[in-house]
Order: sequence, then C-alpha cells, then structure tokens
Amino acid sequence: MTTPNIASVEDYRKHAMSRNGDPVLGEKLFSAKVTQCTLCHTTDGNGRMAGPDLAAAGDKFSRADLIQSILEPSANIMTGYSLSVIKTKDNEVFSGIIKHSSAEQLVIAGPGDIRHRLAKSDIKDHSTSPVSMMPSNLYATLSKDEFSNLIAYLENLKDKSSTERNTQGTPAEIERLAAPIKLTPLFGQSLGLQKPVWFGEHPSIKNLFVVLEKSRARISILEKDDDGREIRSTFLEIPEEVYVTNDEGLLGLAFHPNFSENRRYYFMHEIKDGPRRGMMIGERIANENLLKDSGNPTRQVLEFEVATQFHHGGGLEFGPDGFLYIGVGDGGPQEDPHGHAQDLSDYSGKLLRIDVDDQKGGKSYGIPRDNPFIDHENHEVLPEIFAYGLRQPWRFSFDPANGELWVGDVGQNRFEEIAIVRAGENHGWNVYEGFELFSTRYRKEKNEYTPPVVSFRRKHGVSITGGYVIRTDTDKPSSFDGVYICADYQSRRIWGIRHENRKLKTIREIGTCPDRLVSFGQDRSGNIYAVGYNQGIIYQLDFEGAVFK
Repeated sequence: MTTPNIASVEDYRKHAMSRNGDPVLGEKLFSAKVTQCTLCHTTDGNGRMAGPDLAAAGDKFSRADLIQSILEPSANIMTGYSLSVIKTKDNEVFSGIIKHSSAEQLVIAGPGDIRHRLAKSDIKDHSTSPVSMMPSNLYATLSKDEFSNLIAYLENLKDKSSTERNTQGTPAEIERLAAPIKLTPLFGQSLGLQKPVWFGEHPSIKNLFVVLEKSRARISILEKDDDGREIRSTFLEIPEEVYVTNDEGLLGLAFHPNFSENRRYYFMHEIKDGPRRGMMIGERIANENLLKDSGNPTRQVLEFEVATQFHHGGGLEFGPDGFLYIGVGDGGPQEDPHGHAQDLSDYSGKLLRIDVDDQKGGKSYGIPRDNPFIDHENHEVLPEIFAYGLRQPWRFSFDPANGELWVGDVGQNRFEEIAIVRAGENHGWNVYEGFELFSTRYRKEKNEYTPPVVSFRRKHGVSITGGYVIRTDTDKPSSFDGVYICADYQSRRIWGIRHENRKLKTIREIGTCPDRLVSFGQDRSGNIYAVGYNQGIIYQLDFEGAVFK
C-alpha cells in the first residue's frame, strides 16, 4: 500500500475520470482492511450486508457516478439506504439501514453484518439522517492511482446472466435515432427551483404552468412576460404538513377534471408522527381566480401507514372515467421481504382507484362499483385496489386515444419496467422482476402474472420515469404518433416505445436530457416537457427533424 498523496477531492475525481485503472488491483483494495468495503457491501448478488450489493455496479452506474459515491457519499444516497436513527424509550440510540420491518419489530443493519432488533413498542423516535453511513474520507486512505484502480474494479462488475432474459421484451441493445429530439429550456434558468418533481399546464388558464417542488412542499404558478422573463408566484406552500427527507416530500399532484368549477385539487405526501410513518392524499380548494390556494385547511382523503422511508409511489392521475388513480410503492425494505405488493389487504405496491366525488354520509371518498376487488369474498381485501404487484410506480398516464394506462415501475436489482395495466391484474413483484423469476416466497401457483411491455437492462438505466403517449393531429401526421415516451432518471436517456397487444414492437433511444429526468409533463396541445431534478430546469421536447422508425 502506497502512502496517499496530499490531494483535493477534485484531484481524485479528475485522475479517476482520465485514467483507466487496473481492476485486478482494485479488487484487492476492495477486500483490504484499509478500505473496509466488505463491511457493508457484497458483490455476489445476495445483499446480506447493510450497504447495496455491487454485483452489477458497472451496469448500474457510470464512472462519474461511482467516483462521486465514494468522494461524496452523502450527495446522492441510493434510495432505500438512508441512515435511520432510532431512539428508544430508554434513551438508547441505534443507527443503521432498515433490513426488516413488521408490525412488532424493526431490524436495522450496521457495518460488519451487525443487526439491531428493536420492538416497535419500545421506539420513541425514528428519524432519517441526511448523512450516509459510508465514511466521507475513504478516498484519503488511498493514492490517486489506487483510487482509480478501485473505481476500475467497481466499473468492471457487470451482470453475466443476460442469456436468461426474455429476448423480445428485454432488448440487448437499443438503437438510437440518427437525428435525436432536442430539449429546449422553458422554465427554471432564473427561478432557483429546488427538486421539482411534477410539471404541467394550468388546467383552465392558457399560458400558465404549474410546478411542484418536493422538498419545499411548494406548488407554484409559472409564466413568462412579454419580454420572455420568467415569473413565479406561489400557489400553495405547506412545509408544516409535509415530512421531508432525502426520498420523502410532496410527490404528486392532480387537478379535478372540473377544477374550473369546483376548484378542487389533490396531492400526495409523507407524514410522520414520532416513529409512525404514513402517506396522505389531501384535497384543497383554490381561490376564485384559480391562481392561488384559498387558505382553507387540507381535507384528508386517504391515509395509510408505510414500513420505511422509501418506495411510496407518488403518482396521482384522474382517469378518463373521472376517478382518481393513486400509485403506491411497496414501502420497503429493499426486495419487499414482507410481500406487500402481493398482499391484497395492504395499500403498498398497488394502483388504487377511488371516487373523490362520492362523499355521501360524510365519507372522504367512495369506491367505484366496477373496481375489481369490491365484492371479494375475503373482506380483508381492500376495495380501493385497481391492480397490484408493482414495486414503485413512478409516473403513469392514460393514452388519450384508447385509455390504455401506462406505468413506469422502478426495478430492484436487474430490470426497470414499463407496463400497460388493466383492472384486477397482478404485475408480479416481488415474484417477478421484469420477465424473470425473482422470488418464490409469495408465489401462488393459481395466480396469473402480467409481464411488462418492456424491461430495461441495468446498462440502459436504473430508475425508470414514466411518461406519455404522443397523439398528433390527423391532418399533421407524425412518425411519433402512438409512441410512448419514457426515460431513465440516472442515465438521462429518453426512449420511444411502440407495442402490439402489450408486446414490445419497436424501441428507440430518441434523445438525452441535460439533467436527471424525474418526471414528464404534458399540456392540452399534446406538447411534452421534461423535469430536470438537480438543476431545476423544465425542458420542452422538440420532435422537429426526428423520425421514429
């Protein structure tokens, strides 16, 4: 082991980006006592330690991402691996990563396969730290060359089981368009938007747009004056109602189809009361000019508990039937060990459908009569469920031409999924991930599992962002008509998909977003927008000159 040179973080970054290290030497460093990597990470796919398994790290992350994860471990903590800090009623404090959560017990893991098993009845407070469990100065124990070797080893860890994957729905390569689409900044260059996660046109006023900032718990109206200058005005700001951490905050927004008349709109966010965590769908009323919230208190529409601080979903959409659809993630921990997504008595891992206009007898909502489980023989089955077996439905939308419900479902270890979902279907998680068997623990032989339209390999992306189907005027035919647009948050790639009977027909990489693409938006004219999460810029997608074939 050489003595590390005195160098800055930026020196290490530049050196590792410009030099191809030796993965063989890097593997020795990974197992060495000086780095202590094996105290928290495995590389064989079993994920038994506190940190993420790195079996396919080279497929999941770029070199720049791997470098940042070591140099700045708290800058972008991987979902599901935030550090939990537990304080008991006896004032003992435990910290680690949640590995197991049940109604009675919480199990958190620390470095070196340490496990703390805590009775939930003994927990006084449960908070999430913004600081990663990974040491922030690990790089300083290595020379710049050694650091580059370690990065080379991680970059060389790739999935070797591609022959087992479905060849039609899981393409090995995705062809790029000869002339990709363009992304033009529309809003955000002078607004300082912070972690925007939703964007769309104002439902009833032309030339006005709406943006939702997750961590600020703020909804804003955006417009441009005659000179093209950006103007932001606050529509609603409720930080006192929203629990905010690395993965939590204000997540989804939907305006009532009759918003211009009843002024009602809906949002989804986390709540926290001591050790208890939950999700809440709230309803509020806009003022008479529809440009600001009325100030009346939030009406709670639906609330339910969640196991951990991640995979809560966040999508809200009114369907063509006028009912509110709600996307809910499996709630964690990683790999859904409790089978939430397969449990019809649990809200997690589902698409829900409710009637917000049915408030007879003081009810907060009603159940549509054609919901698939409304008359189930097992009375524990939740009648709100429309479909299940989803891991983390992050953004979904309806095709305006035929009502097909497209869902972007974030994967676990190997695949990201795009699915078309219909009433009563089981989309497989955690029995299946993509087209491949993931676990037999909650598998039932009589169950039918609906596969996705497409599953993306890890080399293509690690966190899917659902989008929209393009529909163009018949008098202005476009090669993109009927193409579903989606993207990957991490790789920033944008794809176009065609299907036939829910089987992948054509897929193309149509462009790249300048920022991590967390959400899409669409206006009444069918224009599509991309939401940049880190830089807070909203882009308009320009299809002029691009041909989908």
